[in-house]
Amino acid sequence: MTTDWIKSSHSAGNGACVEVRSPEAGALAVRDSKKPAGPRLGFPAAAWSRFVGAVDQGRLDRS
Repeated sequence: MTTDWIKSSHSAGNGACVEVRSPEAGALAVRDSKKPAGPRLGFPAAAWSRFVGAVDQGRLDRS
């Protein structure tokens, strides 16, 4: 569990990034790094893990 926002180490520094944090056990919050005070989305940790896995495997690539 972390209260700090974390940006991907793969961030290119172009501002098109999301940041994540785990405000409580089993949950994850996501926000736009360009608008840190803007809206945030919340996800169960297991759902976020499945999403990241799908992205990593290329299952969500637009082809």
